[in-house]
Amino acid sequence: MAGARAAAATASAGSSASSGNPPPQEPGLGELLEEFSRTQYRAKDGSGTGGSKVERIEKRCLELFGRDYCFSVIPNTNGDICGHYPRHIVFLEYESSEKEKDTFESTVQVSKLQDLIHRSKMARCRGRFVCPVILFKGKHICRSATLAGWGELYGRSGYNYFFSGGADDAWADVEDVTEEDCALRSGDTHLFDKVRGYDIKLLRYLSVKYICDLMVENKKVKFGMNVTSSEKVDKAQRYADFTLLSIPYPGCEFFKEYKDRDYMAEGLIFNWKQDYVDAPLSIPDFLTHSLNIDWSQYQCWDLVQQTQNYLKLLLSLVNSDDDSGLLVHCISGWDRTPLFISLLRLSLWADGLIHTSLKPAEILYLTVAYDWFLFGHMLVDRLSKGEEIFFFCFNFLKHIISEEFSALKTQRRKSLPARDGGFTLEDICMLRRKDRGSTTSLGSDFSLVMENSPGATGSFTYEAVELVPAGAPTQAAWLAALSDRETRLQEVRSAFLAAYSSTVGLRAVAPSPSGAIGGLLEQFARGVGLRGISSNAL
Repeated sequence: MAGARAAAATASAGSSASSGNPPPQEPGLGELLEEFSRTQYRAKDGSGTGGSKVERIEKRCLELFGRDYCFSVIPNTNGDICGHYPRHIVFLEYESSEKEKDTFESTVQVSKLQDLIHRSKMARCRGRFVCPVILFKGKHICRSATLAGWGELYGRSGYNYFFSGGADDAWADVEDVTEEDCALRSGDTHLFDKVRGYDIKLLRYLSVKYICDLMVENKKVKFGMNVTSSEKVDKAQRYADFTLLSIPYPGCEFFKEYKDRDYMAEGLIFNWKQDYVDAPLSIPDFLTHSLNIDWSQYQCWDLVQQTQNYLKLLLSLVNSDDDSGLLVHCISGWDRTPLFISLLRLSLWADGLIHTSLKPAEILYLTVAYDWFLFGHMLVDRLSKGEEIFFFCFNFLKHIISEEFSALKTQRRKSLPARDGGFTLEDICMLRRKDRGSTTSLGSDFSLVMENSPGATGSFTYEAVELVPAGAPTQAAWLAALSDRETRLQEVRSAFLAAYSSTVGLRAVAPSPSGAIGGLLEQFARGVGLRGISSNAL
């Protein structure tokens, strides 16, 4: 390990002849990734070994949120509310400038909200309650785990013992009992009404309307027992007033195949015929008309297409005209959930719609620290198993740089008056658009995933500007914003790969007999400026 790191440092020192410069780094990003790859975050351990590092990470997150928002903090000292949630849970209230910070007036009663959270957390797996994490157009984008089943509700203490650490599917070895048996034993058949009633109150308090469930199961079953449930199969239809979307997405174990294929997501298709997969894709028709996606083919999509299409769906929900919030969850809410929360945050930031003052290195730090580390993603465990969903998230940014993922495009269409015939700049750009992102997003030698599938060429070019009639400032501004989007996401991905290769990447990937992994790390190093490369290579 030390030799690999020393070699990388030596190569970096001798790379002045390189035609490209390493991306700017957030000073604490390396320390963050080191801590992240060393241990899983637990709120109760914040003052123990490594506590000073965690405190610096927490403080930096609060600083970065405070750049653009006024917020309240829900205290979770020692994990009193949830052991795998931040000790300082940020409740974003409204956007603000620095000048407005001194006149901040909270719009929320923290004590009342905290009480509601305490009452509702039993409804969710591992106590991972519905938590707002992004504020966009006054709407809360939230995350959580799925609904708890009977086994957890009636055995929370035993559950916490068994689940002190493990994968999403590491459920306890409990006897085979039915929900009806548990109800009879407890003598309280109204427990679900109580705890799920509080969960619903919290959802309504946050104005959540859309609930997106990423589980490939209706209920998680272990040893013949339903250990978790979900809103879509709640027998009492308690969640009927919400718009439920079942968008099944492979769990973290599937990303072992991604790593084993030398990080090639194209052509990697999940096996939907496995016995435990029983949750079909289900989206209300009125939400799909504008997306031009054939949802009936979802089982034929590879990992790139599936992630792209689900992200488009989530972006369309948060960018709708209503004031409704969104909840995204999987089973435990710490693998697939942060993947899409992080992609949402980065996509909206790249459009200049949230966190508007943050630079690429700063938004990268915030989403790694807050969305992944402080919400309990088990990077150490996932790396040991080769389940690299965390790496996939940031490497995937190359696939969402085009305008089809921009929330600005939708807003622009809503604001423009009716126009006469003929091509506008947007029409021309749309004609030049491809479906799979860019093969040159960070230079041909820098792309970790070789985009050799059909239609995987780059996004539109900007030569069409000359064809636009004079007096089109709106179109020009829109084009500039899209150009910024691509550049911003490229810089975030570049900064991530640079930091990852010098910390986690060089340590966690075992040598491959085929030499493919060695070539991958070489691409890492060359792409981020740790190896000298000729200008011809770029």
